[in-house]
Amino acid sequence: MKYALLVFLGGCSYGILSTIVKIAYAAGLTPAEVCGGQVFFGMLLLWMAALRHRGFPLNGRRALTLICCGMPIGLTTMFYYTALQTVTASFAIILLFQFVWVSTAIDCVFSRRLPDRQKVAAIAILLPGSVLAAGLVGSSDNISLTSGVLWGLASAVSYSFVLLVSGTVGCEVPPVLKSALMSVGAATVIFAFMRPTFLLSLGSLAAVAPYGIFGIALPPLLFSIGIPHTGPSLGSILTSSELPMAILMAFFVLGEHIALVQWLGVALIFLGVIVGNLRTKG
Repeated sequence: MKYALLVFLGGCSYGILSTIVKIAYAAGLTPAEVCGGQVFFGMLLLWMAALRHRGFPLNGRRALTLICCGMPIGLTTMFYYTALQTVTASFAIILLFQFVWVSTAIDCVFSRRLPDRQKVAAIAILLPGSVLAAGLVGSSDNISLTSGVLWGLASAVSYSFVLLVSGTVGCEVPPVLKSALMSVGAATVIFAFMRPTFLLSLGSLAAVAPYGIFGIALPPLLFSIGIPHTGPSLGSILTSSELPMAILMAFFVLGEHIALVQWLGVALIFLGVIVGNLRTKG
């Protein structure tokens, strides 16, 4: 159960991101600065923590594999923030939240077995719960099917691979060292498409620093510790804590109005998490 809790908290950390991004944008930061700041400071924090494992035997091939496994983290960050530029925040969350069934499907392909009844039941509760929590039911807002929809779905697929590699690759490597290596892959992808010009100015560097910990450092670390014990399929269910956390942060921090039907969706999501985790007690 402690590993399930760590994965759950990792999902919560990702849920905080939407509020952090809104605050960062309100402060005048650009998407490139937010993405770049997250990956830079997250990578810095992880490598500082990983120094205690500098004597761990790790060959170049294994290190390169873990670096490549971090690339989906960078892709998820870029895809999701790009989607937020053209679709509403609630709809973008719904698109990203499709990782619940996408990751289960990917896990079935790699493991060559169908999901058990608990996982199917959990997904059946989580998906309608996510629609309610995002406020799509009864909303008068028009949803434009732009390229943002494709970016949002792409973020769901890349996020699914984040969960997959977190639970199946490099499990023998200390989680902090594994996450530090994966952060290099995330940084490589983000900096390849978004020039890190903020690194050239101390003022810009200081401005993006407060927004850097949750996106790259904390969630991958928690996933690296917990998902090898829960498995990618159950891990995807536990990380659904992301959506209710986003709703709660919007309510308490940003002061956004949350309708009663959205609170019902949050309750359904927590129910789905409980249902998906029941099997671990057997």
